[in-house]
Amino acid sequence: MLLPILTALVSSAAFGNAFTDTSPFFMFSTSELLAISPQLAAASAVQKTITSQLSECPSDTYVVVTQPGVHAEDYSDRYAAPHLQRKISGEDERIRSTMMVTDVLGGINAEAIIGLVEEKCGAGLLRVDASTGSFTIGDDPKPRIINVDFPALPSTSKERRASKLKENDVFLSSILDLLPTSKYTVIYTTSPYAAHKSVHHEEPEMYEMDSSFSSSQSHMGIKRDFGAHSKRADDNANVTLPNAPLFEKYQYFTPGIFMGLIVILPLFMILYVGISAVGSLQVSYAAFDREMGPQTAKKGQ
Repeated sequence: MLLPILTALVSSAAFGNAFTDTSPFFMFSTSELLAISPQLAAASAVQKTITSQLSECPSDTYVVVTQPGVHAEDYSDRYAAPHLQRKISGEDERIRSTMMVTDVLGGINAEAIIGLVEEKCGAGLLRVDASTGSFTIGDDPKPRIINVDFPALPSTSKERRASKLKENDVFLSSILDLLPTSKYTVIYTTSPYAAHKSVHHEEPEMYEMDSSFSSSQSHMGIKRDFGAHSKRADDNANVTLPNAPLFEKYQYFTPGIFMGLIVILPLFMILYVGISAVGSLQVSYAAFDREMGPQTAKKGQ
């Protein structure tokens, strides 16, 4: 009896640890996009949704962000990334559509997204080095892709991680404020910190950018106050994709169902042990036979 119980407990522990290898995904746009916001999804399903939406070239500028070494818990504090949360929560009236997946299983290929937009929309690519804190945005009306690669968050204390994430959030917000067009889409990809255990300890950096202007481009820089904050993103309205497969239209497996299965499994094991114990009880048939000895005969007289 111990073997089935131990097997069930080990399986439950394995399923529980699987969620530590996930990371969130965010996408928001000033254009109308049809995208669902499940709490848990595979990276392939999310990538397919991104591809279907960006293939129609809904914006003039596409900001593709990569943030390694994070987990959904890093964004749970409303002060960690206030500008991002303001966009996702709908407080910014310019944002017309959002998508947020709390736990993505696997990694989303940012380079594939960049290649798709380059091919479908004829967009030019601008790579921004977040470590230097400077970037150049041209005045060319041609569609553009801005690729922002942030370094992995330090794996020391929660306070340092939150501080670094806030700096990255401010840097991204400054890029959006300096865009020459109001039609943009931000694809914010992440990867879990379990894959970045060898991250070096880094001191928080203040992003400073020079200011100089020319006829063809603007080389701009900004310091931002870290005191701003906003509410955490509420539940996003799910929009059903009309032509999507059945398992992409609806979410069949939620964390509530998962936790319920984990609780029910040990209870069924306990019930099985109890029923087996009751069923193993044995009583001799002679115990129910009527006694026919001399004393019984005297009582009958």
